[in-house]
Amino acid sequence: MHAPTTRRTVLAAAATTAAVLAAAGCTQYGEGDGADNEPPPAKDPAAPPAATNPSGPKPAPLAATSDIPVGGGKVFKDEKVVVTQPEPGSFKAFSATCTHQGCSVADVSGGTINCPCHGSKYRVADASVAGGPAPRPLPPRAITVENGSIRLS
Repeated sequence: MHAPTTRRTVLAAAATTAAVLAAAGCTQYGEGDGADNEPPPAKDPAAPPAATNPSGPKPAPLAATSDIPVGGGKVFKDEKVVVTQPEPGSFKAFSATCTHQGCSVADVSGGTINCPCHGSKYRVADASVAGGPAPRPLPPRAITVENGSIRLS
């Protein structure tokens, strides 16, 4: 006659099977053809991040400085950025996404960046809220101004 199967016997068999399967699938680095089990190459901690590589290509100019009126600005819909010139020679850039409900701002006039959705207005100098339901200023965007060109950084 054959002994009754207990819960302990079933659990022990399952644990043994799992251990055998895990051991069969394990390899160590350097075994086999190296296609799937080689460790990744170590990163050089002294290497600069790729984004800061000075030899990389510069982004295309967003605008010429002469395209941005003093006391006003211009919205670049594709780049989702608005560039302003609050004072002669001083250029600022901000996100073109309204902080109220995410609409794109439409234009810059009367010293403010204007959202058409619910009437929010932001000051050209610092994108602080000048009116409407916007809860906070437009976030700044990094730009580089050189040789009469404005580029996103």
